[in-house]
Amino acid sequence: MQAKVVVVGSLNMDLVARAPRLPRAGETLAGESFATVPGGKGANQAVAVARLGAPVAMIGNVGDDAYGQQLRQALLDEGIDCQGVAVCAGVSSGLALIVVDASSQNSIVIIPGGNGRLSPESVQAFDALLQGAEVIICQLEVPPQTVAHTLARGRALGKTVILNPAPCTGPLPQDWYGAIDYLIPNESEAQALTGVAVSDLASAEVAAGQLRSLGVRNVIVTLGAQGALFAGARGVRHFPAPVVRPLDTTAAGDTFVGGFAAALARGVEEGEAIAFGQRAAALSVTRAGAQPSIPYLFEVQP
Repeated sequence: MQAKVVVVGSLNMDLVARAPRLPRAGETLAGESFATVPGGKGANQAVAVARLGAPVAMIGNVGDDAYGQQLRQALLDEGIDCQGVAVCAGVSSGLALIVVDASSQNSIVIIPGGNGRLSPESVQAFDALLQGAEVIICQLEVPPQTVAHTLARGRALGKTVILNPAPCTGPLPQDWYGAIDYLIPNESEAQALTGVAVSDLASAEVAAGQLRSLGVRNVIVTLGAQGALFAGARGVRHFPAPVVRPLDTTAAGDTFVGGFAAALARGVEEGEAIAFGQRAAALSVTRAGAQPSIPYLFEVQP
């Protein structure tokens, strides 16, 4: 089946250790548990699209190690087209080394591994996937030149282009904005992009307006329990968040992006696609983990 959504992005293996507290410099600390969990924003979003009702393909890199095999297999198990997931010789797969303490504070070290080798040429090699898609999703865990190529190519092909600007440390290159149909930052990412301190609906609207003035067609600022603020050509709209008791917010943003994209690819109207993504994200935060928390279509449909 031709993929309606293509995700160009990262695959990471999360190595998660739990301990009573975070270790001090030079200290060896006894831990409580350890788990390896498939992750990476790109892979998480691809899994969300697949589970939430749209055929999806992934373009990315893994290393020539056991983690790479596991990451690729995890996507294949979800029915994701992995012809664009290449193995890079001589490097590790992307890794996130995570220590979590008893109060859920964490310390994280990211090793890009194969993600750092994803080049514009890597994406161009699978241009047929982009041509056949309706929606293209990018994040910022692969080299910026690769993101730039994908955004520009998506715009040239007339596809719906989504950028989740994460992780984000500052404004995007000026020439990216005009290629983006939907820019989806959270509060801290919106602040990094604009310099506006985003803490509520009013400040989110200011930030979204600034981003639209740079050429983005639509902005969706996700605000956790405060919902989402949409700003587009037809005006500004607030989407209240479903009320749930959160257990773990890991991958909530990825679930929203994937659910929103899947709904658009299924022909759902824009506003309902946002509400659908919110329902999926709300369900995900009631469960532990990243990819294990992402719900399936039958769980989210009203």
